[in-house]
Amino acid sequence: MTATTVKEEIYLDQAKKLSVFFAKDAAQRDKEGGTPKQQKDAIRQSGLLNLLIPQKYGGEGGRWSTALAIVRELAKGDAALGHLYGYHSLFVSDIRIKGTEEQQAYFYPLSVQQQAFWGNASNPLVESLKGDKQLQGYLLNGTKAFGSGSPDSQYLWLSFNDRETGQYLNGVVPTDRTGITVKDDWNAMGQRQTGSGNVDFKNVRIEEHEVIRDFVENPTPFSTIGASLSQIILTNVFIGSAFGAIEEAQNYTASKTRPWLTSGVEKASDDPGILRKYGELWIQAKAASALADEAALILDEAWEKGKKLTEEERGNLAVHVAAANVFAGNAALDITSKIFEVMGARSVHAEYGYDRFWRNVRTHTLHNPAEYKLRTVGNWVLNQQYPIPNPYA
Repeated sequence: MTATTVKEEIYLDQAKKLSVFFAKDAAQRDKEGGTPKQQKDAIRQSGLLNLLIPQKYGGEGGRWSTALAIVRELAKGDAALGHLYGYHSLFVSDIRIKGTEEQQAYFYPLSVQQQAFWGNASNPLVESLKGDKQLQGYLLNGTKAFGSGSPDSQYLWLSFNDRETGQYLNGVVPTDRTGITVKDDWNAMGQRQTGSGNVDFKNVRIEEHEVIRDFVENPTPFSTIGASLSQIILTNVFIGSAFGAIEEAQNYTASKTRPWLTSGVEKASDDPGILRKYGELWIQAKAASALADEAALILDEAWEKGKKLTEEERGNLAVHVAAANVFAGNAALDITSKIFEVMGARSVHAEYGYDRFWRNVRTHTLHNPAEYKLRTVGNWVLNQQYPIPNPYA
């Protein structure tokens, strides 16, 4: 990454302190599931939620590379909190990507004033939320799944289809609007505190100024970069999880692991085999970081260009993000599985909860399959073809 400013160093220092705080009870909260209210409030109080909001609207006007470094740092302590912060950053940014200047000027000052957390009800693959056109706006009915960040949020970024025309639209509404029920029924094996369950809508009013339609009426390459943002966020969740797993393993090996009876050493930390494996794990994580950091710099350039972004520049971003995502996902799966080999048999005891690292990564690597991202990269390498924009490419 490029050199950070003094202000960015302050942000990263805050993220490191938050990560240490999150790690203290991450294993217990993983078992409990539900909403990490205390931890989300700590992020609110840090001021980090306003990082990507432009300064003219009261935000910090920060870079995406900084936001992603924060995601990575938070994910070291707890992948769920890294995910929640990253997706908040995505949904806030969607206003600039898909909305109008007027909508930015409306929503951003409100978000800053409230230190608002943004969640979503916007799974694009299922047309399960319908909007009936009203004189000004729509009346929404239906359910959206995978509503990450919706519990304990102030705003929801949502997607729906016009019931009559089938047109796909986005929108933003306060989470406490009449008719919205956040179910908080997420019960997956990983990312258990991301609140990625169902959100129900019953005769929910969305006003015309809350409907995001500029990306439909005035499409640009910039209006399609949301897929790259979501993928690079998860890339950094993977990397943070990998480094978090290594750090936990280091502490365990140094304090609890016993040397194997034929190793010829008195301490497990002197075992040549264990040393070699730690080297492999760390190199994998660092290599994943390098690819992700390169993609983050390309993203910074794309973000700076805004609606002046070209199709080729958009495609270049998509390819590099896909490559980083695949490598980081595979590396993190390998690392979070192999930490047990350097810790030993007792490390699998449920009280430690070290399996959460693998479960969290595995849950998200299935979100958009590596197979299709590899095809995206391969088609570019072989045929110089960039991916056709879609919700996952």
